[in-house]
Amino acid sequence: MNFLKINCEVKSALEKNIPVVALESTIITHGMPYPENVKTAVEVEQVIRDEGCVPATIALLDGLIRIGVSQDELDHLGKAKEPIKVSRRDIAAAIVQQKTGGTTVSATMICSAKAGIRFFATGGIGGVHRGGSDTFDVSTDLEELARTPVAVISAGAKAILDLPKTLEYLETAGVPVVGFGTDEFPAFYSRKSGLKAPVRFDDVIALAKMIRTHWDLGLSSGVLIANPIPAEDEFAGAAISGAIENALSEVDSKGIKGAAVTPFLLDRVYHLTKGRSLEANIALVKNNARLAARLALAFCKAHPKAPAIGFTTKDRKRKD
Repeated sequence: MNFLKINCEVKSALEKNIPVVALESTIITHGMPYPENVKTAVEVEQVIRDEGCVPATIALLDGLIRIGVSQDELDHLGKAKEPIKVSRRDIAAAIVQQKTGGTTVSATMICSAKAGIRFFATGGIGGVHRGGSDTFDVSTDLEELARTPVAVISAGAKAILDLPKTLEYLETAGVPVVGFGTDEFPAFYSRKSGLKAPVRFDDVIALAKMIRTHWDLGLSSGVLIANPIPAEDEFAGAAISGAIENALSEVDSKGIKGAAVTPFLLDRVYHLTKGRSLEANIALVKNNARLAARLALAFCKAHPKAPAIGFTTKDRKRKD
């Protein structure tokens, strides 16, 4: 049974080895208010096009996994009344129940791999939540990075998380974590976290070679590229840390748990910072999309006959 619908532009690019960059859709359905969510999605896609690559926003629409969506479909996602948040565990149920929703990092990685897309740009990955040693609240993004061979370009992990434990988890899972142009693991809104990045690369071509070497060695995990927010867009210091702490205390007092935690925290931080966190979020997503496109382009130029991960071109034609 066919669960994927790859749009014509993305399908053609994959068949011709034109670099494609995947984008998640929870930033549209759960990360930003309308119309900023749709406007940002369009602008991020344009950043990728400007670098010579094809964007592929991934989402579930009426029970079908869409690899690449139209402007009308983006608008539909942005306005959806009760979109679900689709992670690894939710995909099958969402398909059978014909749901519409935004894909998280983990679900986007799965769908990217199925479609043969190697590079994926997001804002920040999920990780170990604060207090996670007691609650066991750990994002499935980390397990996905350990098992799915897609390069994820992010501004580190979301600042609302326990960053030291998140890095420890990634180390245990054997996931390469690369600081691009930085010795320090970035903290989403901030360029610095006080935590050392395990390895640093400053050159896109060298980094693309490292990613390829990782997979050529038969290592099937993803690669996390931590790309700090541009200095001029950074939102650091007491203002953001205070907003995060206040939002976290509200999570405890309201008894919010599970998948609802991250959307609630991001929304509260947005209101507590009077929108400044959203401005930083938009800037870092665009910055990550730009780097992802440059990496994808360097990868394709260096390996013009590299086979697609997921399924082959022959399989793709049959599935469509």
